[in-house]
Amino acid sequence: MNFLFDFYQSLLTQKQRKYMSLYYLDDFSLGEIAEEFHVSRQAVYDNIKRTEAMLEEYENKLKLLIKFEQRKTIMTKLREAIHQDATPEEVLSLLDSLEKLD
Repeated sequence: MNFLFDFYQSLLTQKQRKYMSLYYLDDFSLGEIAEEFHVSRQAVYDNIKRTEAMLEEYENKLKLLIKFEQRKTIMTKLREAIHQDATPEEVLSLLDSLEKLD
């Protein structure tokens, strides 16, 4: 959820960002967040669960996290290939894989 939040937080409202940040990044309890915002624990819980669902839906549609992880894997393979004196064809193949992600 932290990675999804990193990628898609700009698509959330200020309140959603604050709740998620406090809950996931600052490790606040539902009760602590509720107290800070003068709402019920249930309201905080509902908001967080709705926001989690939204983040997952964004990822299902946009696939930014998956592409980031794939890109990272290919870059690691590319570095290894260069250090192991891979053939130009092997390097070009990895570069082609990178280009196809976009």
